[in-house]
Amino acid sequence: MTTPISNRYDFVLLYDVENGNPNGDPDAGNMPRIDPETGHGIVTDVCLKRKIRNYVELVKGDAAGYRIYVKEGTPLNQNHAEAYIAVDLEPGKKADMSGVDKARRWMCANFFDVRTFGAVMTTGDNCGQVRGPVQINFSRSQDPIVQQEVTITRQTVTRIEDAEKERTMGRKHIVPYGLYRVEGYVSAKLANDPAKGTGFSEEDLTLLWDALVNLFEHDRSAARGKMATRKLIVFKHDSDLGSAPAHILFERVQVRRKEGVLVPRNFSDYTVAVDRDNLPAGVELIEML
Repeated sequence: MTTPISNRYDFVLLYDVENGNPNGDPDAGNMPRIDPETGHGIVTDVCLKRKIRNYVELVKGDAAGYRIYVKEGTPLNQNHAEAYIAVDLEPGKKADMSGVDKARRWMCANFFDVRTFGAVMTTGDNCGQVRGPVQINFSRSQDPIVQQEVTITRQTVTRIEDAEKERTMGRKHIVPYGLYRVEGYVSAKLANDPAKGTGFSEEDLTLLWDALVNLFEHDRSAARGKMATRKLIVFKHDSDLGSAPAHILFERVQVRRKEGVLVPRNFSDYTVAVDRDNLPAGVELIEML
């Protein structure tokens, strides 16, 4: 890790799914999430953040400064206690504001996802709250999706008492095809603020871009079908506060169905138009993919 980033970034990510479930809704029998008003598919921010965490863990392992805070099998409060010990505080004993700030800084320095996305770490041993410089919206499909239910069979049963049934039935929920768009933000102010900054660095930023490009390459499963990052378009500002509103920059990326395509079946059924002309002063457009 080096010095914190000094530029603001906004980005647009396009990814698609074919014959898979990009983000099941547990309140709807794990059917693909959908906006009931428009029929467009939805993928939550936490779903994508999980994949970013998994990629970083795969690439970095438990390397110093790149551990993962929100990790399966590790209670969050266990990390808090570790932070207290590291900064010479007594776990289980209430710390003053100075001690909490020391613990907060230690958590930012050691956990990539805390430094990147932020965290509320006030349970157990209080390590404070962190507002992360990287924020991601909900994804939304370009067109309404079809929630398709597919019946499957298994040539065996689970319980001994059901042996005479010979086989069991099940269901999978898929989207035949959907192209999703998500927008995100990287705030240099939240990375380099002397009092509350997380220290999110240029190396962290490069790792984030790598994770977004390779988001699905190591996240394969039959349930998720074929998923791929299609476009990553980044707007780099020449200052930490930024040079133009994010929504105006996002409007420069337009995705449309090709003429004559009634039901999109793959990414080639769309055109992606990026307006590179007359960018606001102080903004650079970078196509990562």
